[in-house]
Amino acid sequence: MTVSIVIAVKNWQKNLEECLTACQALDFSDFQILILPDIPLPRHLSDPRVKVIPTGAVSPAKKRDIALGYARGEILAFIDDDTYPPKDWLKYAVENFKDENIAAVGGPAITPESDSTRQRASGIVYSSFLVSGKFAYRYVPKKKNEVDDYPSCNLLVRKSIMEQLGGFKTNFWPGEDTKLCLDITKKLGKKIIYDPKVLIYHHRRPLFLPHLRQIASYALHRGYFVKRFPETSLRISYFLPTLFLFGLIVGLILSLALPFIKVIYLLSLILYFLSVCISSMNKEPRLAPFVFLGIIMTHLTYGLFFIKGLLVKKLKEENENYNLLSAVRYG
Repeated sequence: MTVSIVIAVKNWQKNLEECLTACQALDFSDFQILILPDIPLPRHLSDPRVKVIPTGAVSPAKKRDIALGYARGEILAFIDDDTYPPKDWLKYAVENFKDENIAAVGGPAITPESDSTRQRASGIVYSSFLVSGKFAYRYVPKKKNEVDDYPSCNLLVRKSIMEQLGGFKTNFWPGEDTKLCLDITKKLGKKIIYDPKVLIYHHRRPLFLPHLRQIASYALHRGYFVKRFPETSLRISYFLPTLFLFGLIVGLILSLALPFIKVIYLLSLILYFLSVCISSMNKEPRLAPFVFLGIIMTHLTYGLFFIKGLLVKKLKEENENYNLLSAVRYG
């Protein structure tokens, strides 16, 4: 079985170099690597397995759709340029495709030990039950299972499935993967499998501002997708940060007027901070303060921008005249 690894990127940088080097070292017999930058890369890549396809300033989803025309693999392996796989990544992934009903396979994106203190703290925030809940399997290995929505930073899809669907067919970023997975499971009735052995390493956005910008973008799109793709986005777990934010504001107002509400409000806050404190404990005590603040700020940021997503009539990337060159940030 041949695999085409697809890497959408803006330009050459050290993360892409690390990703490419790891892909070239994979313990797998037949694969190609398709790199899709905005403009030609500033260096020559002599490996015949690697093909560079300059695309112009288009969205990552559009780049991956362009890759369809160049892919010779039966499987398309989508990864981000700030990730890198271990040697057995493809070997474990391909095993799943022996079942014809399985259209796609995803695996956890683990924070590498080489990341900085604030990056590793960001990874712990993401993997915390208080932040990701039952979706923590996206960041740490959990039990093998069938899923209906999975991130495209580590997602392998049959080429025949992508051709049936006509590709991602969207400019959403992030969220292009939510649409694709919905098309796979609902339109085609096929399965997406989460396999903990199909793991990659994913460099995190450091706490606090870069991490929170990413959270804001996730929340904005998820809030909007509640209306666009309710089958996988209209879930109570996505509303919890907003309910928390609402409770903070309303509880504060009521506690100023009603003494018994004040007691309940303060006890609730103590319980919340205690839960966050427990979730912040890890093998590296020096990370705990970053994680503690990171969880709280993640809740507040997600809660606020989720509301914005619920209220917005249309996301800007749906505008055909939207300038992707200045607005799309990835890599």
